[in-house]
Amino acid sequence: MSLLEVRDLKVHFPIKAGTLLQRTVGAVKAVDGVDLDVEAGTTFGLVGESGCGKSTLGRAIMRLTEPTSGSVTLDGQDILALGERKMRAVRRQFQMVFQDPMASLDPRQSVESLLTEPLRAHKIPGGSAGHAKRIRELLDVVGLPESVVHRYPHEFSGGQRQRLGIARALVLNPALIIADEPVSALDVSIQAQVINLLKELQERFSLTYVVIAHDLAVVRHISKTVAVMYLGGIVEQAPAADLYKQPLHPYTKALMSAVPVPDPNVEESRSRILLQGDLPSPANPPSGCRFHTRCPWKQATKCDTDRPALRELPLVAPGHKVACHYAEDILAGKITPHDVRPEDVELVPAGETTSGTEAAADATEAHVAGGLTPGGPPGAH
Repeated sequence: MSLLEVRDLKVHFPIKAGTLLQRTVGAVKAVDGVDLDVEAGTTFGLVGESGCGKSTLGRAIMRLTEPTSGSVTLDGQDILALGERKMRAVRRQFQMVFQDPMASLDPRQSVESLLTEPLRAHKIPGGSAGHAKRIRELLDVVGLPESVVHRYPHEFSGGQRQRLGIARALVLNPALIIADEPVSALDVSIQAQVINLLKELQERFSLTYVVIAHDLAVVRHISKTVAVMYLGGIVEQAPAADLYKQPLHPYTKALMSAVPVPDPNVEESRSRILLQGDLPSPANPPSGCRFHTRCPWKQATKCDTDRPALRELPLVAPGHKVACHYAEDILAGKITPHDVRPEDVELVPAGETTSGTEAAADATEAHVAGGLTPGGPPGAH
């Protein structure tokens, strides 16, 4: 059963031109028609290179960035149709762990204040004694001593601050947690500790995760299903083991070829797919398949005119979906890769400004739970 259903979700930021009388001359299509289903009690991994829209997708699901269109259904309820008061009550069911814990933790609040404020904001019964007991339980769950309640964020290491971020996300007993690059700013050894903690908490509290990352190894370790994003859309989605064993989309193949293999003999003999050209601008995405400007398997027809739908192939494992017109032919070896001639990438014309992108991303971290402070870096991914 799906706890989270997303249908045709779009987030377009308007591009303004002019000084006194600004007019809309276009839009940055950060997320452009995304569908996904997340089963209760599982982990859904979302990967892609910087700028593909994965963090914006996570924020749109949380309604930290308001979607342009589409639907987000949480446990059978369309949260995009809710007013402010009803949305505030529903927020208890889903929380977010941010990429940079130092930017999302108010430096002027102690641990006790940070963890108590969501309970007070949502009027959770129990009083001071009940809230204090809840805080002690959470600190024990995330592996921090009770003695830290009077300390401030700057007094912790990066890994400890991320544990505080996880504790704050858990304080309201949510069903869904969206973790946006939860370990990207941490050392490798600390990354393993935080990932193992997330897995333990999932088993203990039956949590559902959406994990956003660019580290393929992290996503493979924790996820049941993995989706690959490119330029605002999902190009491939499959069970984690199947995706890493047999990637079907040319972009996914290129991503997998970049992952180092811990075997010098295999690493030396395997071929690497090097993509040519720059990532196109989401303000002016290519027609047809978004990847056709860099695709080694591009064909003369369809690729640059028709945008492929995300579809399940009959010849592969169930649940393996790909958005490619020629996925079957590539899989069968009927189409071989060729050299790609880089194409010019048209950026936003000089003098135009994007309204809403940076400012909205900066402000949104302040609205998930109490104890947040606006102004942290948005982490454009």
